[in-house]
Amino acid sequence: MRTLPEGFIIPDFGGSAAKATTTSPEPAAGGEATAYRGPRKLALICSKGNLDMAYPGLILGNAAAGEGVEVHMFFTFWGLDIVNKKTHKNLKFTMLGNTAMHMPELGYLRTGLEHASMPQLMGQLPGMTAMATKMMKKQMADLEIPDVPEFLDLLSAAGVHMYACKLSFDMMKMIEADLHPGVEGVISAADFIEISEGAQTIFI
Repeated sequence: MRTLPEGFIIPDFGGSAAKATTTSPEPAAGGEATAYRGPRKLALICSKGNLDMAYPGLILGNAAAGEGVEVHMFFTFWGLDIVNKKTHKNLKFTMLGNTAMHMPELGYLRTGLEHASMPQLMGQLPGMTAMATKMMKKQMADLEIPDVPEFLDLLSAAGVHMYACKLSFDMMKMIEADLHPGVEGVISAADFIEISEGAQTIFI
């Protein structure tokens, strides 16, 4: 893992600041050694380009890096929009197909409304995607969570390894200049399998 720049602090974003420092087996209650808890490795596969699907991978990568975990992120299919400089500032959030969508602000009108799912038909109204996207961005900003381009900068500075999927890259007719500078390369799925050997893998 790369050395962090002097004075760089990985944002916590509400997570635990505790670090896992155990590198040898610990005795269990019965005197037997538990599993090895040494250096860890995490592979995140980001396959969705919606705003609400971009943040889980970014936050998990940030949290893992903050715990000293070696992190590798693979952006594939529409997830490539997260690291595409032409699209990552304008990721959208839509109500359509999202039955879990609800608005905390509605609780001020009547208790319980904040937990009610929004009708799917509302998502078809003109301007609803723009409104939902603006609302989500405001909620993230209120929690002091950076926007996607800034988040990528933080991950890169923290030593997180990021890669673009070659198949998706070619399919979308991209060039390397389109990619965020933190992306280390355009690699195949087989390459990422090699890189992530021994890692805990999470598909988003």
